[in-house]
Amino acid sequence: MTISARFRHRFGSFELDVDFTAPGRGVTALVGPSGCGKTTLLRAIAGLDHLDGGYLRVGDDIWQDQQTFVPVHQRAVGYVFQDANLFSHLSVRGNLEYGWKRTPAFRRTVAFADAVKLLGLDELVERGVDGLSGGEKQRVALARTLLCGPRLLLLDEPLASLDAGSKHEILPFLASIPRELELPVLYVSHDADEVARLADHLACFEDGRIAAIGGVSEMLTRLDLPLSRGPDAEALIVADVVGYDPVDRISEVRFSGGILLVTGACPEMGSRVRLRIKARDVSLTLEPPTGSSILNVVPAIVREIASGSDARDLVRLDCDGTPLLALVSRRSVRGLGLGVDSRIHAQVKSVAVLS
Repeated sequence: MTISARFRHRFGSFELDVDFTAPGRGVTALVGPSGCGKTTLLRAIAGLDHLDGGYLRVGDDIWQDQQTFVPVHQRAVGYVFQDANLFSHLSVRGNLEYGWKRTPAFRRTVAFADAVKLLGLDELVERGVDGLSGGEKQRVALARTLLCGPRLLLLDEPLASLDAGSKHEILPFLASIPRELELPVLYVSHDADEVARLADHLACFEDGRIAAIGGVSEMLTRLDLPLSRGPDAEALIVADVVGYDPVDRISEVRFSGGILLVTGACPEMGSRVRLRIKARDVSLTLEPPTGSSILNVVPAIVREIASGSDARDLVRLDCDGTPLLALVSRRSVRGLGLGVDSRIHAQVKSVAVLS
């Protein structure tokens, strides 16, 4: 299943002009500055706004074209906002049952007990909602939405109103939804950490248009996009845990470019993890170093170099199919004689395990 959308509509001085296809599984994050059209697109997909001349296909079903407009209440779509919007006069169970009982049995995609378990609500079901934390309320809102049997889940900055602790609490539950239910998710967020932890694909918005869309690892490291600009430029690597040293508390993880050592973490053996590597934590050397405290050194090929405004260059590397970024001084680039297709070794000073 894929999601194909095409909308072109003018709102005063602002014009939404998007034409894209998103995968029918995993999380596609919509990123870009405020006011660039991300929420407008979600509302059009949900059917909350009827934009003339639009086109929307979800799987084999046409939800909108020149002859068709499926009203919002007939679209198998779940929409979760910043505010949980729970019914304060109902218990957690009452909130969950509200949509579940109104959804025909043939449209239900998850059992009541499974939704409760998936969002970790077992101990909250009989409680009132007024005493819940912000993170707990959002988990109830997510479970209530899932119990309505959506084929597509739209999340519009669902964590924006939560504090750091509540965000940390709910992120694993959010990550489990597309994996456990094979439910496609369109996710709007301004938070780079959320995107790195959750997204499988990225759609980069600029002034009402999608400038680029693709896999998260590729998009984060494209030097022509805003995502790679600034001191927080980073690469995202998906790797498998293949070993653990309990004495030094170091995990070995394998990706296409080789083995990385991660200190302090002990993910389950054989599990797949996401790793964040900041461009500022990568240095370059022509030869494998000796006598260095840096544990991670992987061979790489220079694919692109972009000059910054602060006498530093951003170097895009290819580690046997996995992109990596290095932020180094212009003098170092010149001194190493780097150019496209140069063979180099990347020294990774710090690796963060995200999941």
